Amino acid sequence: MRAGFRMILESAGDIAVVGEASTGVEAVAAASALRPDVVCMDVQMPDMDGLEATRRIVADGAGSPAVVVVTTFDRDDYLFDALAAGASGFLLKNAGPEELLAAVRVAAAGDALLAPEVTRRVIARFASSSESRPSPVADGGTDRKPVTGELRAMGAHGVELTERESEVLRLVAQAMSNAEIAQRLYIGEATVKTHVSNLLQKLGARDRVAAVVYAHRHGLA
Repeated sequence: MRAGFRMILESAGDIAVVGEASTGVEAVAAASALRPDVVCMDVQMPDMDGLEATRRIVADGAGSPAVVVVTTFDRDDYLFDALAAGASGFLLKNAGPEELLAAVRVAAAGDALLAPEVTRRVIARFASSSESRPSPVADGGTDRKPVTGELRAMGAHGVELTERESEVLRLVAQAMSNAEIAQRLYIGEATVKTHVSNLLQKLGARDRVAAVVYAHRHGLA
């Protein structure tokens, strides 16, 4: 399987495979030594599973590699545990070559990639969870004032978003890509990326998945 992934990834001119690992312990060590931009991580491995390996790899925060979990098992517990561990994407091993390449590129760009049906499962899980569940985004703090109109529903968790940022957040919550958002709003894709980056910073969100959950939790989508 790793040999197949290597062939697919190296067939793309903009991706270089810098290392491989056969266990979770080896993966953590290789990520520390080689400092890749992206790690494609399995779940079930000897010595240490991929979920714990993911937690350790992303523990350094800024500058740590993005992790895309690629697994045979389409299980909710793996999906949610992977996201909680800090993964930037979740892909099944039967995904096509183009999906694997797209996942690596998206993760390298600092975004998260989930298939639309997976995104819906994430939203459903968090939307139905109790308020006692830790939020996947940082609390904005009670000293930050919510803007008027539909964003007032944010209450104490409110942040100040421009009208355009609000539009972009709603479309992100519909699992739209930057290209799709640009087409819908008749603006450039680079402009969309800027708005998304500003959104993540204002919301204290680690990635687009956290922003989607935030939008649905606060009635913005």
